[in-house]
Amino acid sequence: MMLTFPKADVSQFFRTYSIQNFAVSPNEEQLVFSTNLSGDYNLWAMDMNQRFPYPLTSMNQSNHGLIYDSNNRFIIAAFDHDGDENAQLYALPPEGGALLPIQVNEGERHMVGELSEDGRKLYYTSTKNNAAFLNIYCYDLKNETDELLLKGSEGATTFTTLSPEEDSFLLRKHFANTHSCMYVHRDGETTAITPDASVQHTVESAVYTSNEDIYFATTYKEDFSYLAHFHVQTGAFSKVLAIPGESIVEVKADQASGGLYLHSSQGVTDKLYHYHPENNDLSRLHLSVEVIDKVTVTKAGNLYILGRGSTLPMNIFKYGKDDANWKALTDFRVPGIPREQMSEPATISYSSFDGTEIEALYFTPDSAADNGHVILWPHGGPQAAERKFFRAMFQMLTYEGYRILAPNFRGSSNYGLAFMKMVEGDWGHGPRLDNIAAIDYLIDHYNVDPDKIFLMGGSYGGYMALLLHGRHPDYFKAVIDIFGVSNLFSFVHSVPDFWKPIMKQWVGDPVEDKERFTRDSPITYLDQMTKPMFVIQGANDPRVVKAESDQIVDQLRQNNAEVKYLVLEDEGHGFSKKSNEMSVNREILAFLNDHL
Repeated sequence: MMLTFPKADVSQFFRTYSIQNFAVSPNEEQLVFSTNLSGDYNLWAMDMNQRFPYPLTSMNQSNHGLIYDSNNRFIIAAFDHDGDENAQLYALPPEGGALLPIQVNEGERHMVGELSEDGRKLYYTSTKNNAAFLNIYCYDLKNETDELLLKGSEGATTFTTLSPEEDSFLLRKHFANTHSCMYVHRDGETTAITPDASVQHTVESAVYTSNEDIYFATTYKEDFSYLAHFHVQTGAFSKVLAIPGESIVEVKADQASGGLYLHSSQGVTDKLYHYHPENNDLSRLHLSVEVIDKVTVTKAGNLYILGRGSTLPMNIFKYGKDDANWKALTDFRVPGIPREQMSEPATISYSSFDGTEIEALYFTPDSAADNGHVILWPHGGPQAAERKFFRAMFQMLTYEGYRILAPNFRGSSNYGLAFMKMVEGDWGHGPRLDNIAAIDYLIDHYNVDPDKIFLMGGSYGGYMALLLHGRHPDYFKAVIDIFGVSNLFSFVHSVPDFWKPIMKQWVGDPVEDKERFTRDSPITYLDQMTKPMFVIQGANDPRVVKAESDQIVDQLRQNNAEVKYLVLEDEGHGFSKKSNEMSVNREILAFLNDHL
């Protein structure tokens, strides 16, 4: 070849774009989605017969909900402000333009529910007048009147879906991440759709297939989530279908066939099935992605998904009822870097300190680029999981020669309810030792030099990075904490109000568990934090507030520790602005390279 092109700059990995949410118009002529195509998140649309996107909004803010009016007259959308997660509700015409405020209350958070079939009533959830448990409202768009339908109690209470005849609706109460129940509200009565709401279990997704029939995914008296049925009139509950080793996490009705689409998760990947309750027929669909973020089924029976893979950024795909294959509606990719040049992780498993089996993803660079260094990445959540989805940061780092080890330590999701509960009341012992066991396993089995290990994590992963640094500093060369919890005592009081009811089960009680809180708080181990540190924080973060990072940075500096601190004034719990994401990751890479 005559021309030799230079190696791609690391910024290329961040010149791909993300999709937060999408919706399909009822006539399926328009697709609208929230993307940072312009550098900031805005709503863009695409006419199905043209396949070229055009902007609808210029708010430069993240989207937290998106629904069409059934007659294609308007769209309801929710936006926050610079990552504060206090979403406000607006209406806009399908062709875009000026936003019409529907529910805008400073300092409150609104969650989009559903529109009535005639488009007149908007069902939604809000923190207003009940910050701890939330309320469910119905707003009349014509009369501009607001009606309180249900005052939340016991746990964060959110609207789920409306019955076909609009005479009942489903709501979810969140008591803990491993205890969330669904209820049907009809004629002023609220009834659990599982036999005993006091038994710890989850109900994550539910649909009406008729005015009396509800199908849903639950872990009621089981470890993995299965498909169940509830009859509204009789109150009868029944288990319908379980898929061994998998959790059904989402149920969608297919009105055209009378069937259901079942989205299941198993460890680091997802699967998708079509199920006919009448004949008990279950068929698996081939997927063009490894992880599904959203499923939509239209009245005509067409299927749309938002999905991604380890080397594939988020994209929207369509599977028509008469199609044989998925059709990509968007084509977000990493410019200048083919997928085969990116790192496809290996899935490994190892035994932890007590014999618990842990699964992990191991990303490796091309052998010619490998610098021999490993980055341990404890994921956030903690009741979440590292999965085979695209992370621009991971691909950038492997491209630059770093290996990445991402364990799904105890408490991670997608391995059963019992495994997920193992982190509750134990944020700093079992999961910490699972991460140490991951490093030891890599040293023993993958020819890793124990003197070439870095540590980086965000959110709970940032907490774990701080705790591992404080308790096991000799394992690491340097540490990066991205909006991590530093002090359990301050954390449990600073979270959003509707999180507070779950904190005792999730983390513990600062009075009753004072000794454990002290033992598991990273700030207890300041004197042992001897390695160079880089701390990153969003000023508007509502989950892990800035004070969590401030206090540990301030005290480390008093100890004359080497610590770099970066505060992003226009971000919350993550990076909503492309310019921030690119600049922060450049600084992360520079920090790592400086300590090779």
